[in-house]
Amino acid sequence: MLLDDFARALDPVSFAIDCGIAPDDWQADLLVGGAQKSLLLCSRQAGKSTATALLALHEAIYQPPALILLISPSLRQSGELFKKVMEFWHGLKGAPESAYESALRLELRNGSRIIALPGSEATVRGFSAARLVVVDEAARVPDELLAAVRPTLATTNGRFIALSTPAGRRGWFFEQWQHGSDWQRIKITADECPRISREFLENEERELGPLLYRQEYMCEFVDDQTTVFSSELIEAAISDEVEPLWAL
Repeated sequence: MLLDDFARALDPVSFAIDCGIAPDDWQADLLVGGAQKSLLLCSRQAGKSTATALLALHEAIYQPPALILLISPSLRQSGELFKKVMEFWHGLKGAPESAYESALRLELRNGSRIIALPGSEATVRGFSAARLVVVDEAARVPDELLAAVRPTLATTNGRFIALSTPAGRRGWFFEQWQHGSDWQRIKITADECPRISREFLENEERELGPLLYRQEYMCEFVDDQTTVFSSELIEAAISDEVEPLWAL
């Protein structure tokens, strides 16, 4: 048992397998890579929640006393991600015992805590010294929340992982994906996921239409259908070479 536990600590992929998950290549890269800042632009059902739930549990078990925060736009969504963590913890042979557990919080006897929170700036500001912050559906949380949560990692040099499907060409997640520096970027479209059939995707494209399909399954940042001018057209019309009227 001690040797198995040592192997899990050194190899998060082995840990994932012991949790009942044979990770895809990109999930394995996330688990073992150790990048401090990661952006996961992934299709629905590609496995991004599974990968981050495994990472959260591994961090809690093998980097105690670790504080892990799971944040989503709503408490229900955070609770779903937390539920995955709990399923892996309950199914892991030899997992450390809990000191406290509820529908949104797990405290292990080694001192680590995993806490699910709604996407509210006020709820995040009460925490500090996090080892791992996971922001689910990051394209749909307010920019103010991202500004509030980043300082929780200031004293730990911890990891920050933002995962999402696209939600238009706006907001923090879009800007960081397009222009941010020092990020690990992982993009997985639905046709790259071995668990999603071509027949299912063809049906979804017919039912959803091209714009929603491209956003939800092909991970494209598309403009809202009510937009009169596209973002590309607006950006192309902006020039630093034109002197503003008030300067004349």
